[in-house]
Amino acid sequence: MRRLPALLVNLLLAVLVAAAVGWSVLLVRGDDQDPKTAGVRTVAVAQGEVTATVTADGKLESAMTASAAFGTTGTVSNVYVKVGQRVTAGQLLAKVDPAAAQRRLDLAEANLQAATDALDRAADAGLATEAAENEVAAAQLAVDDAMAAVTGTRLTAPMSGTVTAVNGTVGATAKEAEDGFVQIANLGDLQVRAAIGEAGATRVLAGQLATITWSALPGATANGRVVAVDPSATTTGGMVTYGVTVGIDTLPAGAKPGQTVEVTVTTGTAANVTYVNAAAVTLSGNQYTVTVRKDDGTTETRAVRVGLAGDDAYQIIEGLTVGERVVLPESD
Repeated sequence: MRRLPALLVNLLLAVLVAAAVGWSVLLVRGDDQDPKTAGVRTVAVAQGEVTATVTADGKLESAMTASAAFGTTGTVSNVYVKVGQRVTAGQLLAKVDPAAAQRRLDLAEANLQAATDALDRAADAGLATEAAENEVAAAQLAVDDAMAAVTGTRLTAPMSGTVTAVNGTVGATAKEAEDGFVQIANLGDLQVRAAIGEAGATRVLAGQLATITWSALPGATANGRVVAVDPSATTTGGMVTYGVTVGIDTLPAGAKPGQTVEVTVTTGTAANVTYVNAAAVTLSGNQYTVTVRKDDGTTETRAVRVGLAGDDAYQIIEGLTVGERVVLPESD
């Protein structure tokens, strides 16, 4: 068997040794990635729209309601309407037995006539009439009150709309100035009443656009606008909320008062701006920072100036450029 020259053998041995050393280095170094940044999640700085919203549960109610109450006390003799019935302004809704009120009016008118006659006699006799005049004035007031009581036995609709409640029956006693014997609502003009937490309420203003969705009407949505924000808060179970009224542009089919809805108010929008995922931004004191991952795999903490704080993203006014990658926090 022919032997290889010594020079060639030595050369082959050198190549094998170099390969072994190189392989061992690769095993130790891997892909040169810093172990501290291995598996780090990043997201790119982008350009687009940032939107901030406030969401709350609410209920659908009529924007126009009225309660009709009797103007006198008595026994209900007639009820002419029922729940769901449409009525027009001035329409007779119910009556109280007018007999007692009429008797009081008859007596008041008789007293007025007697006081007037006494005044005439005093004047004809040339006597002082001041006391008699006072008697006439008092008697006239009594007549006015009695006439109002007679009129109050007839309950009429204060507005056109639909009867939503009748809080009494024939034979029941109606009390003067008692609220809401018959309640009426304009069901063609509905609105949302929602309660928003104090933090969100600071960002909600009249005129802001809103989107409404229905629990009872899957897929139904409507656009609206904030009409008013209550100036004072309500505290329930330690939770502070502010009432918000939202008008609705067009109601979906099947919408009714009392339905539960979710209203989302758009409190701010910034279009065509630099933005980054909100999870990548950290606030310490009054300073916002992000962790930027450089092309060489290293990271740096960088201060940024934030504009609109949106639901999912922050507008970046200064400190980042589109395309840079920022580190996201570790997922649980």
